[in-house]
Amino acid sequence: MYEEISSNKRKSVILIVAFIILVIAVGTAFTYVLQWGPFGIALAVVFALGSALTAYWKSDSIALAMSRAYAADPQEFARLHNIVEGLAIAGGIPKPRVYIVNDLAPNAFATGRNPQHAAIAVTTGLLEKMNRVELEGVLAHEMSHIRDYDILVSTIAVTLVGVIALLADWGLRSLFWGGRKSDDNNVGPATVILAVLAIVFLVLSPLIAVLMQAAVSRRRESLADIQAVHLTRYPPGLISALEKLRDDKTVVNSASRATAHLWIESPLARSKDEGKLSRLNNLYDTHPPLDERIDALRAL
Repeated sequence: MYEEISSNKRKSVILIVAFIILVIAVGTAFTYVLQWGPFGIALAVVFALGSALTAYWKSDSIALAMSRAYAADPQEFARLHNIVEGLAIAGGIPKPRVYIVNDLAPNAFATGRNPQHAAIAVTTGLLEKMNRVELEGVLAHEMSHIRDYDILVSTIAVTLVGVIALLADWGLRSLFWGGRKSDDNNVGPATVILAVLAIVFLVLSPLIAVLMQAAVSRRRESLADIQAVHLTRYPPGLISALEKLRDDKTVVNSASRATAHLWIESPLARSKDEGKLSRLNNLYDTHPPLDERIDALRAL
């Protein structure tokens, strides 16, 4: 477990640096399109570092706000608090803050920068549709993300993916509305090539960010499943919960592609029965198939 935690920390640093480099690259392309010169590049670097710092300190609040989560009252949600507290003691970590998302779809996610500053959010649908051992399995999965420091890079990705998409959108809109004007009619081929490359990069950068986001979560979901059953000592609980999640066709209304990788299973439409964007969502899926995860747990 400790080797896995150390490995996660190293990978998290690499992914965060990669996101920062991508933000700088997008910002540089953006400033090139607007002809801001060296000042624009310096501004892009400052903006990227500022985005990373904001993501580190505030991305958990951003993720919770985007999901419309509110603090779970200890008396109204006594069973939920009791299970979370018990799992925190078993896992040797502080009890995370507990939040509720008012949504019929059964789902849950963890967020925060470390176990000392973590939060777990569950939907009202999860509380209604899961019995105690199934709920414990789901919460143990999220606690495993917290204990293994998965939440750091996953939560930061929420903010940085949004920043990259926003910069790319601004750059393309600025180009469309008259960006890259020049008084010099003798524009060299090198300038034209650079301009084309900048435009292509702005178009592709959101896709690159989403692919990096998917790389963050797919393997970690399966690892969190395994660590969850080690925590509860009862694989059938999580297996039954994943089967219910697989069979349920509702989607989380407050979820988006920016936060999809945080949830225990994809909160977006993945089949025609669930929504019209299912094909697009499947292209950028951040989770391994639930049947694959269930089979892995049954093989333990």
